[in-house]
Amino acid sequence: MRLTRSPNRLICAPAMGLFDIFKGKDKGQAGPQLDKSVARFARPACDKLAQNYDRVEALQGLAKLATPEAAAVLLKRFSFYIEPSMNDSEEKEIAFQGVLAVGPSAVETIVAYCEKAESLTWPLKLLKAILPHDEYVDEVIDLLSNHDTDYARNIDPKSQLIAALVGEEAEDLQAEVVRFVEDVSEPVRFQAVATLLSIKDEASIGALVDLAISEESLRIRNKISEGFAEKKWVVPTDKRAEFARAIAGAGRALGGDGVVLA
Repeated sequence: MRLTRSPNRLICAPAMGLFDIFKGKDKGQAGPQLDKSVARFARPACDKLAQNYDRVEALQGLAKLATPEAAAVLLKRFSFYIEPSMNDSEEKEIAFQGVLAVGPSAVETIVAYCEKAESLTWPLKLLKAILPHDEYVDEVIDLLSNHDTDYARNIDPKSQLIAALVGEEAEDLQAEVVRFVEDVSEPVRFQAVATLLSIKDEASIGALVDLAISEESLRIRNKISEGFAEKKWVVPTDKRAEFARAIAGAGRALGGDGVVLA
Protein backbone atom coordinates (compact mmCIF):
# COMPACT_ATOMS: atom_id res chain seq x y z
CA MET A 1 0.00 0.00 0.00
CA ARG A 2 1.18 3.54 -0.60
CA LEU A 3 -0.04 6.93 0.46
CA THR A 4 -0.83 9.48 -2.22
CA ARG A 5 -2.07 13.02 -2.00
CA SER A 6 -4.70 14.57 -4.22
CA PRO A 7 -5.05 18.37 -4.06
CA ASN A 8 -7.78 18.07 -1.45
CA ARG A 9 -7.36 14.85 0.44
CA LEU A 10 -5.06 12.17 1.78
CA ILE A 11 -5.91 8.71 0.47
CA CYS A 12 -4.41 5.25 0.66
CA ALA A 13 -3.69 3.63 -2.68
CA PRO A 14 -3.55 -0.18 -2.66
CA ALA A 15 -1.25 -2.57 -4.49
CA MET A 16 2.01 -2.11 -2.62
CA GLY A 17 3.82 -4.18 -0.05
CA LEU A 18 3.71 -3.74 3.71
CA PHE A 19 6.83 -1.64 4.11
CA ASP A 20 6.26 0.29 0.87
CA ILE A 21 3.91 2.36 3.04
CA PHE A 22 7.04 3.87 4.53
CA LYS A 23 9.67 3.33 1.82
CA GLY A 24 9.61 4.04 -1.87
CA LYS A 25 10.01 1.02 -4.13
CA ASP A 26 12.29 0.78 -7.15
CA LYS A 27 10.85 1.96 -10.41
CA GLY A 28 9.25 -0.89 -12.31
CA GLN A 29 9.18 -3.20 -9.29
CA ALA A 30 5.68 -4.61 -8.87
CA GLY A 31 5.81 -5.58 -5.22
CA PRO A 32 3.29 -7.84 -3.44
CA GLN A 33 -0.38 -6.93 -3.34
CA LEU A 34 -2.18 -5.79 -0.22
CA ASP A 35 -4.28 -8.53 1.33
CA LYS A 36 -7.87 -7.99 0.19
CA SER A 37 -9.15 -7.98 3.76
CA VAL A 38 -6.79 -5.08 4.53
CA ALA A 39 -7.27 -3.28 1.23
CA ARG A 40 -11.04 -2.91 1.67
CA PHE A 41 -10.49 -0.84 4.82
CA ALA A 42 -7.33 1.02 3.80
CA ARG A 43 -8.86 3.90 1.85
CA PRO A 44 -11.46 5.12 4.40
CA ALA A 45 -9.08 4.56 7.32
CA CYS A 46 -6.53 6.96 5.81
CA ASP A 47 -8.96 9.50 4.34
CA LYS A 48 -8.92 12.66 6.45
CA LEU A 49 -12.00 13.99 4.68
CA ALA A 50 -14.08 10.84 5.06
CA GLN A 51 -17.01 10.78 7.48
CA ASN A 52 -16.09 9.93 11.03
CA TYR A 53 -18.28 6.82 11.10
CA ASP A 54 -16.67 5.54 7.86
CA ARG A 55 -13.18 5.94 9.32
CA VAL A 56 -14.21 4.35 12.62
CA GLU A 57 -15.74 1.37 10.83
CA ALA A 58 -12.59 0.93 8.74
CA LEU A 59 -10.28 1.28 11.74
CA GLN A 60 -12.32 -1.25 13.69
CA GLY A 61 -12.21 -3.64 10.76
CA LEU A 62 -8.43 -3.37 10.55
CA ALA A 63 -8.10 -3.78 14.31
CA LYS A 64 -10.03 -7.05 14.18
CA LEU A 65 -7.60 -8.45 11.60
CA ALA A 66 -4.70 -8.09 14.07
CA THR A 67 -1.99 -8.59 11.42
CA PRO A 68 1.24 -6.65 10.79
CA GLU A 69 -0.16 -5.52 7.43
CA ALA A 70 -3.30 -4.16 9.09
CA ALA A 71 -1.10 -2.52 11.72
CA ALA A 72 0.82 -0.68 8.99
CA VAL A 73 -2.42 0.94 7.81
CA LEU A 74 -3.62 1.67 11.35
CA LEU A 75 -0.37 3.51 12.08
CA LYS A 76 -1.14 6.01 9.33
CA ARG A 77 -4.12 7.22 11.34
CA PHE A 78 -1.62 8.89 13.67
CA SER A 79 -0.37 11.09 10.81
CA PHE A 80 -3.27 13.54 10.76
CA TYR A 81 -5.63 15.41 13.07
CA ILE A 82 -9.36 15.98 12.75
CA GLU A 83 -11.96 18.09 14.51
CA PRO A 84 -13.50 17.72 16.97
CA SER A 85 -10.66 16.55 19.19
CA MET A 86 -12.93 13.97 20.86
CA ASN A 87 -13.36 12.16 17.53
CA ASP A 88 -9.65 12.41 16.82
CA SER A 89 -8.80 10.84 20.18
CA GLU A 90 -11.40 8.11 19.74
CA GLU A 91 -10.08 7.12 16.31
CA LYS A 92 -6.46 7.14 17.43
CA GLU A 93 -7.30 5.00 20.43
CA ILE A 94 -8.94 2.44 18.12
CA ALA A 95 -5.80 2.46 15.96
CA PHE A 96 -3.59 2.16 19.04
CA GLN A 97 -5.47 -0.83 20.42
CA GLY A 98 -5.52 -2.45 16.98
CA VAL A 99 -1.74 -2.24 16.60
CA LEU A 100 -1.25 -3.28 20.22
CA ALA A 101 -3.28 -6.44 19.58
CA VAL A 102 -0.74 -7.54 16.96
CA GLY A 103 1.89 -7.68 19.69
CA PRO A 104 5.61 -8.23 19.02
CA SER A 105 4.89 -9.00 15.35
CA ALA A 106 4.07 -5.30 14.92
CA VAL A 107 7.42 -4.00 16.18
CA GLU A 108 9.18 -4.00 12.82
CA THR A 109 6.20 -2.22 11.28
CA ILE A 110 6.16 0.41 14.05
CA VAL A 111 9.89 1.05 13.75
CA ALA A 112 9.55 1.48 9.98
CA TYR A 113 6.80 4.01 10.60
CA CYS A 114 8.93 5.88 13.17
CA GLU A 115 11.72 6.29 10.63
CA LYS A 116 9.44 8.39 8.40
CA ALA A 117 6.78 9.86 10.70
CA GLU A 118 6.32 13.55 11.47
CA SER A 119 5.39 12.79 15.10
CA LEU A 120 6.32 9.80 17.26
CA THR A 121 4.01 10.25 20.24
CA TRP A 122 1.70 7.31 19.50
CA PRO A 123 4.21 4.88 17.97
CA LEU A 124 6.56 5.36 20.92
CA LYS A 125 3.66 4.57 23.27
CA LEU A 126 3.11 1.38 21.29
CA LEU A 127 6.75 0.32 21.44
CA LYS A 128 6.79 0.96 25.19
CA ALA A 129 3.63 -1.11 25.66
CA ILE A 130 4.80 -4.04 23.53
CA LEU A 131 8.51 -4.39 24.26
CA PRO A 132 10.28 -5.33 27.49
CA HIS A 133 11.53 -2.06 28.97
CA ASP A 134 15.24 -2.56 28.21
CA GLU A 135 14.44 -3.43 24.60
CA TYR A 136 12.22 -0.36 24.32
CA VAL A 137 15.03 1.91 25.51
CA ASP A 138 17.47 0.28 23.09
CA GLU A 139 15.01 0.76 20.24
CA VAL A 140 14.60 4.45 21.07
CA ILE A 141 18.39 4.88 21.12
CA ASP A 142 18.66 3.12 17.75
CA LEU A 143 16.00 5.40 16.27
CA LEU A 144 17.76 8.47 17.67
CA SER A 145 21.03 7.38 16.08
CA ASN A 146 19.42 8.01 12.69
CA HIS A 147 19.19 11.74 13.43
CA ASP A 148 21.95 14.32 13.21
CA THR A 149 22.42 17.75 14.77
CA ASP A 150 21.96 19.71 11.55
CA TYR A 151 18.94 21.78 10.58
CA ALA A 152 15.70 19.83 10.27
CA ARG A 153 12.43 21.16 8.92
CA ASN A 154 10.61 19.18 11.60
CA ILE A 155 12.44 18.74 14.89
CA ASP A 156 9.63 16.83 16.62
CA PRO A 157 10.87 13.27 15.96
CA LYS A 158 14.36 13.75 17.40
CA SER A 159 13.08 15.93 20.23
CA GLN A 160 10.46 13.30 21.14
CA LEU A 161 13.05 10.52 21.04
CA ILE A 162 15.38 12.47 23.34
CA ALA A 163 12.47 13.19 25.69
CA ALA A 164 11.54 9.49 25.73
CA LEU A 165 14.94 8.77 27.30
CA VAL A 166 14.43 11.01 30.35
CA GLY A 167 15.35 9.08 33.48
CA GLU A 168 16.33 5.93 31.58
CA GLU A 169 19.51 3.88 31.86
CA ALA A 170 21.38 2.14 29.06
CA GLU A 171 24.99 1.62 28.07
CA ASP A 172 24.95 3.91 25.02
CA LEU A 173 22.33 6.39 26.21
CA GLN A 174 24.57 9.22 27.43
CA ALA A 175 26.87 9.04 24.41
CA GLU A 176 23.92 9.15 22.01
CA VAL A 177 22.10 12.03 23.68
CA VAL A 178 25.10 14.25 24.50
CA ARG A 179 25.80 15.05 20.85
CA PHE A 180 22.50 16.90 20.67
CA VAL A 181 23.75 19.67 22.97
CA GLU A 182 25.31 20.93 19.72
CA ASP A 183 22.09 20.74 17.72
CA VAL A 184 21.25 23.86 15.70
CA SER A 185 17.75 23.92 17.22
CA GLU A 186 17.42 25.53 20.66
CA PRO A 187 14.43 23.34 21.68
CA VAL A 188 16.42 20.21 20.83
CA ARG A 189 19.42 21.44 22.81
CA PHE A 190 17.13 22.21 25.75
CA GLN A 191 15.60 18.72 25.65
CA ALA A 192 19.06 17.14 25.40
CA VAL A 193 20.14 19.05 28.52
CA ALA A 194 16.99 17.96 30.39
CA THR A 195 17.56 14.32 29.49
CA LEU A 196 21.28 14.37 30.34
CA LEU A 197 20.54 15.90 33.73
CA SER A 198 17.85 13.28 34.38
CA ILE A 199 20.13 10.29 33.78
CA LYS A 200 22.66 11.53 36.36
CA ASP A 201 25.75 10.47 34.41
CA GLU A 202 28.74 12.63 35.33
CA ALA A 203 30.22 11.92 31.91
CA SER A 204 27.98 14.77 30.73
CA ILE A 205 29.64 17.41 32.94
CA GLY A 206 32.20 18.57 30.38
CA ALA A 207 29.73 18.94 27.52
CA LEU A 208 27.19 20.76 29.70
CA VAL A 209 29.79 23.15 31.08
CA ASP A 210 30.96 23.98 27.56
CA LEU A 211 27.38 24.50 26.46
CA ALA A 212 26.61 26.84 29.36
CA ILE A 213 29.65 28.93 28.49
CA SER A 214 28.77 29.27 24.80
CA GLU A 215 24.96 29.17 24.95
CA GLU A 216 22.89 32.29 24.20
CA SER A 217 19.61 30.79 25.44
CA LEU A 218 18.92 31.89 28.99
CA ARG A 219 16.58 29.00 29.70
CA ILE A 220 19.27 26.50 28.75
CA ARG A 221 21.81 28.20 31.03
CA ASN A 222 19.15 28.20 33.75
CA LYS A 223 18.47 24.50 33.24
CA ILE A 224 22.16 23.62 33.43
CA SER A 225 22.83 25.73 36.53
CA GLU A 226 19.77 24.32 38.32
CA GLY A 227 20.78 20.76 37.46
CA PHE A 228 24.36 21.26 38.61
CA ALA A 229 23.17 22.81 41.89
CA GLU A 230 20.77 19.93 42.53
CA LYS A 231 23.33 17.23 41.77
CA LYS A 232 26.26 19.09 43.31
CA TRP A 233 28.33 18.39 40.22
CA VAL A 234 31.80 19.93 40.33
CA VAL A 235 32.80 22.23 37.48
CA PRO A 236 36.34 21.54 36.19
CA THR A 237 38.86 24.01 37.60
CA ASP A 238 39.93 25.41 34.23
CA LYS A 239 36.34 26.26 33.29
CA ARG A 240 35.11 27.76 36.55
CA ALA A 241 35.62 31.45 35.76
CA GLU A 242 33.82 31.23 32.40
CA PHE A 243 31.08 29.05 33.81
CA ALA A 244 30.52 31.43 36.74
CA ARG A 245 30.05 34.33 34.32
CA ALA A 246 27.65 32.28 32.21
CA ILE A 247 25.37 31.32 35.10
CA ALA A 248 25.47 34.76 36.73
CA GLY A 249 22.95 35.88 34.13
CA ALA A 250 20.71 33.06 35.33
CA GLY A 251 20.88 34.33 38.90
CA ARG A 252 23.27 31.64 40.09
CA ALA A 253 26.73 31.71 41.62
CA LEU A 254 29.57 29.22 41.71
CA GLY A 255 31.13 28.28 45.03
CA GLY A 256 34.84 28.08 45.63
CA ASP A 257 34.67 24.29 45.46
CA GLY A 258 33.28 24.41 41.92
CA VAL A 259 29.72 23.52 42.96
CA VAL A 260 26.81 25.78 41.95
CA LEU A 261 25.23 27.36 45.01
CA ALA A 262 21.64 26.36 45.60
